[in-house]
Amino acid sequence: MKEYTEQEKFWKGDFGDKYVDRMHGDKFIASNLSMFSSVLKNITNVDSIVEFGSNIGLNLRALRLLLPDVDLCGVEINKKAADILRKWGGAEVIESSIFDVKLNQKSDLSLIKGVMIHLNPEKIPMVYKTLYDSSNKYICIAEYYNPEPIELDYRGNSERLFKRDFAGEIMDMYPDLKLLDYGVTYKRDTLFNHDDLNWYLLEK
Repeated sequence: MKEYTEQEKFWKGDFGDKYVDRMHGDKFIASNLSMFSSVLKNITNVDSIVEFGSNIGLNLRALRLLLPDVDLCGVEINKKAADILRKWGGAEVIESSIFDVKLNQKSDLSLIKGVMIHLNPEKIPMVYKTLYDSSNKYICIAEYYNPEPIELDYRGNSERLFKRDFAGEIMDMYPDLKLLDYGVTYKRDTLFNHDDLNWYLLEK
């Protein structure tokens, strides 16, 4: 039987279910449209995208609007979120931890957004490997940034929120990766409100 990390249990269980309940509304998709419009402007011939930690699919729904013919796949550990994503019907859904997922094929773009910040830091290199191995061409990382690894309180919980230089670390791990573009989202943006994320587009 699989041994989940404490962070996986957190998102797989009751806290993850309550997070799902908060993440509804067109405003989230609008903010994602703004960010992904910037991400996608520098890439070509993307026919398939896999997202790790897709939740109910707010990122995938935005990507569907921007790329109507793209094949989408979402990997999600929380059953409630995965069920909602399946009901949408616009993506293949794999209900699994990112640490255990088995993909049948690579995608042109592998994506992770606001997920690695909540994972066990000791297992982050496994995530880098999954992002790299699952991609034919591009990797998009959108996470909180800090030049050195740090832990922060997350809604009164310890060991549930971490910042680091995720993009820098994966480029150090895989020197063939090239930085194509990067940008930020800002929580004080009055039109497209988002967390303070740094996004990076990498090419293999």
